[in-house]
Amino acid sequence: MANPIIDKANERFEQSHHSLAREFASIRAGRANASLLDRIEVEYYGAPTPLNQLASITVPEARVLLISPFDKGSIKDIERAINESDLGINPANDGSVIRLVIPALTEETRKELAKDVKKVGENAKIAIRNIRRDAMDEAKKQEKAKEITEDELKVLEKDIQAATDAAVKHIDQMTANKEKELLEV
Repeated sequence: MANPIIDKANERFEQSHHSLAREFASIRAGRANASLLDRIEVEYYGAPTPLNQLASITVPEARVLLISPFDKGSIKDIERAINESDLGINPANDGSVIRLVIPALTEETRKELAKDVKKVGENAKIAIRNIRRDAMDEAKKQEKAKEITEDELKVLEKDIQAATDAAVKHIDQMTANKEKELLEV
């Protein structure tokens, strides 16, 4: 029998996994990936606008991102936003498109990024443990309110822990995959 507490926890675990995947996508691994630019916002007519709404972003080669603005007048603004971001890549502007050449990562940079990946993975695990705590609290409230018996509470706590363990295992796998991708030369 499915329990609403576990269903809600699993839904939140899933959201944490998606969030972690987005976070990992924005960590560059020495190859071009349009999601590197997801967090960049361009000041466009006075309003911060996500870059992917102002231009099409393509990957013509393994280590090149090509940004084609829909409005050619915004090219300088896009270039400025990229320069001001934490990407660390200088844009090449030819008047109609912007090219970003993703540099190959040095061994030192790879190790530094791998540490960042571990840190992001740890933060995701903390989020998972917080979700578990919330679910456990909810179960205890139900038991206190006599909605479930003490035995049902024990079973529910076991199920919540099992779901938590599976979510943490998934995060560990995602982290290991991203580290492997980063450390590959």
